[in-house]
Amino acid sequence: MKAFYQSPLEAVASIEDGSTIMVGGFGLVGIPEQLILALVEKGTKDLTVISNNCGVDDWGLGLLLKNKQIKKMIGSYVGENKEFERQVLAGEIEVELTPQGTLAERIRAGGAGIPAFYTPAGVGTEVAKNKEIRSFGGKEYVLETALKADFSLVRAHKADDMGNLVYNKTARNFNPMIAAAGKVTIAEVEELVPAGEINPDHIHSPGIYVQGLLVAKQEKRIERVTTR
Repeated sequence: MKAFYQSPLEAVASIEDGSTIMVGGFGLVGIPEQLILALVEKGTKDLTVISNNCGVDDWGLGLLLKNKQIKKMIGSYVGENKEFERQVLAGEIEVELTPQGTLAERIRAGGAGIPAFYTPAGVGTEVAKNKEIRSFGGKEYVLETALKADFSLVRAHKADDMGNLVYNKTARNFNPMIAAAGKVTIAEVEELVPAGEINPDHIHSPGIYVQGLLVAKQEKRIERVTTR
């Protein structure tokens, strides 16, 4: 049975201080906006957050940063967030930067039950420091461990009441692999339909990975407005 939450605060009520959470999205696309806002309001702190990036200064995960609710960030990109940069340089937050493809595969591996894998990305750089290196076919590879989380927060365009999810275009990004890698996955969705209404061939995340659903509207802010 899936949990159907009536509010964002209800959806994040079981996320405690010190939890490890994965958050879907790329930039501001496909982020679970309302779930993040609920964590800000709830004041949950000492979080380890696994996500591609950390939002922008005034939206998304950047709001958790601003409130000093993130203890450690595991991601691939810092760029658009000045507060993130400031906290890193001031030693106020622990950061583990990972090549983007490696990050995606570490999350996917966590969801698939694969404890570790070898990749050529990062060999000979700081990324490979203190990690095992092996040679295959005359080429060096670094051992990377899988990532899992206590909670995965994702954003989907549509869900049915069995928890099957469909993402909208590029908003799919990290969401499917993150949905599979959390002990508890909470999906923030725009539309909820009866079971059987979604074509099985169109399902991106099977409901077996999803424990809770929240129907919520998004602001869908644009990360960088470009006009001419």
